[in-house]
Amino acid sequence: MAPAQDGSIVTQPAPIALHPLDPLTADEIARAARILHDHFGLGAALQVETIDLAEPDKATVRGHVAGAPVARAARFTVYRRGAAGVWAGWVDLDAGAVTVSKFLPDARPMFSPEEFMQIEAAAKADPRFQEAIRRRGIDRMDLVCVDPWTAGNFPGEGEAGRRVAYTFVWRRAFELDNYYAHPVEGLNVAVDVDTFAVIRVDDHAAASGSFVPVPMTPINYDADLLQGSRQPLKPLDVVQPDGPSFVVAGNRIVWDNWDLRVGFSGREGLILHQVGYTVGGERRPILYRASIAEMVVPYGTPEGVHYRKNVFDSGEYGFGKLAQSLKLGCDCLGHIHYLDVVLHDILGNPRVIPSAICIHEEDAGLAWKHFDFRTERTETRRMRRLVVSSITTVGNYEYCSYWYLYQDGTIEFEMKATGIINTAACIPGAPQEYGTEVAPGVIGHIHQHIFCARLDMEVDGPANTVVECDTVAPPMGPGNPMGNAFKVVERPLTTELAARRRVDFERMRYWKVVNRQRRNHVGGATGFKLETPSAVQPYLDPAGPSGRRAGFIYNHLWVTPYRADERYPAGEFMNHSTGADALPGWTARDRPVEDTDIVVWHSFGLHHLPRLEDHPVQPRVTCGFKLMPVGFFDGNPLIDLPRETNRSSKGNQSAGSCCV
Repeated sequence: MAPAQDGSIVTQPAPIALHPLDPLTADEIARAARILHDHFGLGAALQVETIDLAEPDKATVRGHVAGAPVARAARFTVYRRGAAGVWAGWVDLDAGAVTVSKFLPDARPMFSPEEFMQIEAAAKADPRFQEAIRRRGIDRMDLVCVDPWTAGNFPGEGEAGRRVAYTFVWRRAFELDNYYAHPVEGLNVAVDVDTFAVIRVDDHAAASGSFVPVPMTPINYDADLLQGSRQPLKPLDVVQPDGPSFVVAGNRIVWDNWDLRVGFSGREGLILHQVGYTVGGERRPILYRASIAEMVVPYGTPEGVHYRKNVFDSGEYGFGKLAQSLKLGCDCLGHIHYLDVVLHDILGNPRVIPSAICIHEEDAGLAWKHFDFRTERTETRRMRRLVVSSITTVGNYEYCSYWYLYQDGTIEFEMKATGIINTAACIPGAPQEYGTEVAPGVIGHIHQHIFCARLDMEVDGPANTVVECDTVAPPMGPGNPMGNAFKVVERPLTTELAARRRVDFERMRYWKVVNRQRRNHVGGATGFKLETPSAVQPYLDPAGPSGRRAGFIYNHLWVTPYRADERYPAGEFMNHSTGADALPGWTARDRPVEDTDIVVWHSFGLHHLPRLEDHPVQPRVTCGFKLMPVGFFDGNPLIDLPRETNRSSKGNQSAGSCCV
């Protein structure tokens, strides 16, 4: 307690006891950075890619008692400015020492947000680039925009052994102008990101002197530049006069029958920990940890150097590092609880992203309904969902991540993709084989966004098995005399190679994660079904430079036995990676995955041939997946929802109660 200015006593809220899975605090990040600087002794030359929570082993987490002391450690990746390779290891924050440190000479750190503008500055300062800009009739360098792209693993003069950004160029007509409407085609710069030396300026049109014109039609989205807007609709408010039904204590959320912990990392962004559902007073675990562990965006054109557009937005940039602060009433609607995120800058200093995580409730429509035509009675129930979300901007594109928990036990992930499509210049009106001309002289190339969810399952405990379920129709004959029979055939996936699977529409294939040690009231194994509506067919050749690095995209399902060091489906260090340390290599060992602690990896995404409607800003499109209870409950888990009628709802005609 502390005295207020008027002499009264102000009661301070009790601090939330630390949990082993709580993200690092600002003080812990600062302490880890000091330990690292003292340990390596490189001064300002020490650059910090990652300081994240080193998650304790599962036994420690499961055995934790609220209020008990918590040992804290951090994972780190650091490197020396101007030199190749990284050090990776652990810091014991309690002992104040580096306990594990390994130098990896061939690994390359991801790009840091601070480096984006430094790469642009290096390119624009090069006389060769300045001359190439002048040749195109552009006389103001301050209006030129140079976007840094990771360089992949392509052959390029002077690039071997270096951490390289390969850049693409646009221009503005004025300060607030949408520069993606004005691509500067055929001009690229390769920059060494460790030294910011320009390796090459590739002016592909210089030899012939034939330039694709820079399209200059203004196509803007900033409200200050638009000429008027449509008449606004009448307000639609989400009103919760008694506040929300969830309770947030630190990073733990309790809502209806659900409880979980929210985490966040600079690489993955949002993380859900220890998701459980309470039934009849018994808390039943479902997920130990869930995240979107990687994503890749391959572009499908061989024209020019656009084949180099193949970026891993998580592993090469850091999905969480680029998260935004969210704005009440705009990004988030209703009664909102925000969580700040604490990350770090390139020197290891703590960096706070205020209101980076949004937690709220939404109406989810009808839960169930039935009208008995004999008694003429209707029973109707509505359902809600809890929403945990964050939004990341990677250059031109916004990725809006939403985790939904429904009252019926369903867990859903939805990615809402918006922002600005990546553009290139073309001859206006010319036929386009690998894209769409979205405005005169502006092309959006065909591409894909392929994500990989890492689902560390624990359905009623850690002993889980994945079962593949195919629907088959027996041939017409003695066993199927009318030709109407079809049934589901189940097959347990017992090893890693057997569990490399793809969707099959002809068999209406799905997978379920079951616990054969726990039985429902009709004797079946309890489980959750993985619904895969956004499975994507990849078109990268697996033998090509991009395909080799993105092996996870070639199956929609992978299953591995849990290992703490198998965290990212395309590998730990993605920048200039070869694809060797990734799901294809891990699963080639063909380890058993039956009745054990397993991780399910699901690849899904968006297949995107741009439309005219996607320019200048793309209306959001969605993809995702669901985990739906199947035999987990002994009946409809929503049968006990109370009768309720929303008294705030109004009609143009009188109406009776819908619930009786």
